[in-house]
Amino acid sequence: MSLPAFSTQAELFSTAGLSSSLFAPTDRYRLFAQMVYPVVASAREELQKCYCADNGRVAIEPVLMLGVSLLQYLDGLPDRQAVEMVRYHAGWNFALNRQLGDELFHPTTLVNFRQRLIQQEQSALGFKTILDALAEAGLVSRQSRQRLDSTQMLGLVSRMSRLDCVRESLRLALQELDGSVGPEARPGFWLELWERYVQSQIDYRASSEALGRKLVEAGTDTARLLGWARDPSQNHLAWGPQLLLLERVSGEQFEMNAAEVALKSKAELSSDRVQNPHDPEATYAVKGEGQKKKEHVGYKVQVAETVTQAELEPGEPTQNFLTGIVTHAAYQSDEAGAEKMEAEQAAMGLDKPPVQYVDGAYVSAEKLAAAQGEGRSLIGPAASAPHNNGGRYTTEDFQIEVEQRKAICPAGRENTQCSRLEEQVTGKVTYRFEWSTHCADCPLRERCVGPEQKHRTIVVGEHHSALQSRRQEQKTEAFAQQMKHRNGIEGTQSELVRAHGIRRARYRGLAKARLQNYFAAAACNIKRWVNRKMWELSQAAAATVPAVS
Repeated sequence: MSLPAFSTQAELFSTAGLSSSLFAPTDRYRLFAQMVYPVVASAREELQKCYCADNGRVAIEPVLMLGVSLLQYLDGLPDRQAVEMVRYHAGWNFALNRQLGDELFHPTTLVNFRQRLIQQEQSALGFKTILDALAEAGLVSRQSRQRLDSTQMLGLVSRMSRLDCVRESLRLALQELDGSVGPEARPGFWLELWERYVQSQIDYRASSEALGRKLVEAGTDTARLLGWARDPSQNHLAWGPQLLLLERVSGEQFEMNAAEVALKSKAELSSDRVQNPHDPEATYAVKGEGQKKKEHVGYKVQVAETVTQAELEPGEPTQNFLTGIVTHAAYQSDEAGAEKMEAEQAAMGLDKPPVQYVDGAYVSAEKLAAAQGEGRSLIGPAASAPHNNGGRYTTEDFQIEVEQRKAICPAGRENTQCSRLEEQVTGKVTYRFEWSTHCADCPLRERCVGPEQKHRTIVVGEHHSALQSRRQEQKTEAFAQQMKHRNGIEGTQSELVRAHGIRRARYRGLAKARLQNYFAAAACNIKRWVNRKMWELSQAAAATVPAVS
């Protein structure tokens, strides 16, 4: 599909006769036209990569598509309503350098535009374009203090039981094969499976034992179908995505051998298993315990934001902007998400933040040591040492200097032995401190040594000194004051959820959810940029008003 002719010489305010009467200098659509539209237009060279230069019919202008996509996330509108706004809304046309009555496009054009961005790995283009403009305007530094936190994103599917997941995977595979395998080539058990999984449904009023038997039955039927598909006589069979997915679900839920099909226990199930075959990338995650326990099927979103320490005047909008948004599998840890954020920001030309405010999920001995080695500060609470040792002293009660292989116990006695241990598989290094001769006559023995131990031993990681230092530091008032800078990320996440809809995925699949969040983050930055400009203009106008004598 080729591109239409495009000129940047068009009059900026092309909605004839409306610029002065409807759009004041502080109007958000005027400011979008002045500040954002030229930035969007500058991305056309990158947008060209998504289209053929001289093949097919002329495409709808991609600059318009990108501008409409940003506006629809600013206003929280679906595709069809966004096109209606382009049809009737003067402000939208004014912001997009259009005139009311210009040729429109079908809502599915926005769907195709997003698909092009994904296929050409340009999902972050809108967000990066706005971020670069903020950096050029001096509102975002390439190396700035940041805060980082994650939130959950619900997938556009529900969580299924194991029985539902297997049966639905079977149904989809059978329907896929029905379109590619003729009646004469189907196995003898085809009608049996078709009636059981396509034409029938489970009676969920049945007992748990009956439902368990149905799950084993589904596993057996899966083995039969996959065995037929793998047979050398079927080497002409093209394995479609649903049949491949059925093979994956089968391996995740069952142990299959020549003799029987065995159901895996819950402990054997992997955290990245398919929860719903309609979106295999939406995984299960759980956070918290008891009444605070939260479960969801979907994705996890990491949000990074600048931290400006200057105090704001009353009514002054924020000076902080989003510098990264990463969408990844829900089951992955926040530490893994932080590594993905670091890679994303590097790809966008941002340096590592000299100071980063986080919560305890991002803090470990290794991360603290790595930040210190790079001359950066990772500000966040470290997890306390476990206290499930019957009330005896924990590692927090010992003064440990791993580098000197020295440790002082609560009784003031130095260790008698220190061993360095290294796991061959992972390369992880730990140190074991022992007090072999000091514990026999120690008055604190009952509070320190376990009933089945001869003497006290402690095993810590090679970076325990950094962890111990943080545990002591986080008890101070100065640390509590520093952590206040992290709290603002909670409000930012609430803004992204309530105003820009990142709590729920609009589309299925990780790639589409990632694109959605890039647009949401870009819209959030545009809104903050425009609000700040509106405030500056209002302040300037107020300063020029003469005082009343």
